[in-house]
Amino acid sequence: MNASKESIYKKDSNLKKFVAIVLLSGLAYGLYRGVQDNYLAEIVHITEFERGIVEFFRELPGLLLIFILAAMHRFGETNLFKIGTAIMLAGILGLLFMSSSKAVVILFMVVFSTGEHVVMPIKSSMSLYFAKEHKGGTSLGVTSAIGKGGNIVGYFVVSIIFLIFARLGFSRKDTIAFKTVFAIAAVLLVGSTLVALTMKESRQKVKRSRIYVRRKFFTFYMLEVFYGARKQIFLTFGPYVLILVYGATTTTISLLLAICSLFGMLFSPAIGRLIDRIGYKVVMVTDTLILVAVCFLYGFAHRLFPMHIAFYVVAVNFVLDSIISLASMASNVYVMDLSDDREELTATLTTGISVNHLISVIIALLGGYIWKVIGIEVLFTISAVLGIINSIFAATITMPASRLTQNQG
Repeated sequence: MNASKESIYKKDSNLKKFVAIVLLSGLAYGLYRGVQDNYLAEIVHITEFERGIVEFFRELPGLLLIFILAAMHRFGETNLFKIGTAIMLAGILGLLFMSSSKAVVILFMVVFSTGEHVVMPIKSSMSLYFAKEHKGGTSLGVTSAIGKGGNIVGYFVVSIIFLIFARLGFSRKDTIAFKTVFAIAAVLLVGSTLVALTMKESRQKVKRSRIYVRRKFFTFYMLEVFYGARKQIFLTFGPYVLILVYGATTTTISLLLAICSLFGMLFSPAIGRLIDRIGYKVVMVTDTLILVAVCFLYGFAHRLFPMHIAFYVVAVNFVLDSIISLASMASNVYVMDLSDDREELTATLTTGISVNHLISVIIALLGGYIWKVIGIEVLFTISAVLGIINSIFAATITMPASRLTQNQG
């Protein structure tokens, strides 16, 4: 293990603390994500149409991230990492201690999402920064695997908690099991925040004082637009299809998410190495072939099979989508190759997240309407088409000579 770590990472005093934070926040996110959709459906009584509205507000911090980080331009990356982690903690505490009314729940989901999005580009940038030359994809894969490992444990804990409360006679509509999960997540995020506070500032400031857009990143921006759109459909409406159409319980959803994270943990390092070996262009283009089949079966399974079989088909496709979404790491490595320095890398990843969320918030609003008025068949057909367009843009990428030499070697 140590030899493997030495071959991937440069020496840095913050590396072990960074890994610990990724693990702790991964555990907390697994708990939060494991109950989120059932909490909205069963406790807050959010309909499929309202789910799109909730997601619109939840994704707003991603859209506004470029302005949020611009306002924090005086802070270095490490301090931003600390602030983002603390904001996530504030969101979970709000869900734990405040009422379950729609407005309050949405408010604190937005707070949690704000912290999550502040951390997002910094985590990717740090992971790439800690990596040795031409090991960026592998480093991102390892970081992803650690986070997903935490997710798995969180999802299984959710399943165990809900099974215990069910045995004790509590119904799936009681809030006590949900609040218990939020409490454990809060404790983990307290730990994550405390570890973050001990990290030393790198003294490297990031260009966030204004919107950072460069012509050379045009293809990356377009990849983010179409990836963000197709991702949002699955992220928002994938679990809701299982809950509202097939009656999936919190235990079922959390187990499915655990399986997704298990495969993610196993495949993330391999996909990261694959990106370094064969190139991000090949990885970004080929994942669409699986995506089209996944979208078709997700949208039409209930028309092709009896409902009990369709449920398993959709569940398998839910897992498959989570696996192919790991290919999104490739775009970060692409940006690293184009960037002149670490500042430009972080600034561009931040811009990419805002571009990604510009389409995400629109899809979140339209998706619920499309499902309600036309049906999930059209919704997931749109997702497949967006994925194909994403691959067309990926096919236009020109790999740098140094990367081609590395891949051939």
